Amino acid sequence: MTLNIILEASSLCWETKGRPIVSDIDVSVARGEILGLIGPNGSGKSTLLSMLAGLTKPTSGIVRLAGRPMHQMKRREIAQMLALVAQHSDTADRISVRDAVELGRTPWLSALRRWNNEDDLAVETALRAVDMVHMADRDWMSLSGGERQRIHIARAHAQQSQLLLLDEPTNHLDIHHQLAILDLIKSLSATSVVALHDMHHALHCDRILVMKGGRCVALGPTREILTSKLIRETFAVEAHLIRDPSGSSPVFSFKRISGKEM
Repeated sequence: MTLNIILEASSLCWETKGRPIVSDIDVSVARGEILGLIGPNGSGKSTLLSMLAGLTKPTSGIVRLAGRPMHQMKRREIAQMLALVAQHSDTADRISVRDAVELGRTPWLSALRRWNNEDDLAVETALRAVDMVHMADRDWMSLSGGERQRIHIARAHAQQSQLLLLDEPTNHLDIHHQLAILDLIKSLSATSVVALHDMHHALHCDRILVMKGGRCVALGPTREILTSKLIRETFAVEAHLIRDPSGSSPVFSFKRISGKEM
């Protein structure tokens, strides 16, 4: 493993009741890159992300974090290096926005290491990063979906981990907030692994891993991997990249394939 690799999975598999959900995944993530995970519903993206986060124990295979086998690390050690923004991570507790972000400092606290100015600074920096300082005293329950997602990311930012894993962070958000979240992820210094539904969003990633039926069907630089042939075979749609009139990144044109064309 080279020094530039922060996360590595080898022959990673997970099954339940004898049914394979993820099979033989090999992937490494370099420091500073954004790796996207895409695939049809049920392709195993969330399960893979959960194994990479150390929350789901692989049936076989191994995950290494900064060269160390994750199963040999303590949960606190993992949390100090890796933060997960789950797809469903809400609370019914009456807490403030600041309280929610402060939870990101938990891995660094202990009986011997109490809350101090360093923690206050980490929380303030995280709130500024997501442009939510003005809402720090708001009740969590009063926030919109997009605002809550920004706070989830702020909590992960306050954790000051080197690696950020996000499971469909733009899910259920309007297009304005989807783009804002993607811009925010790109602006952070942490290495990121992001499970995504939208292939336009995948264009924001440095590399992508495409999954189907729990297996990796392609891995590499985004523009090289997202070909019309691969999209047709993986998602059963015709897709073509077309030039954006504004001169920015190209966009996809999609057409559903009928059963007779499959």
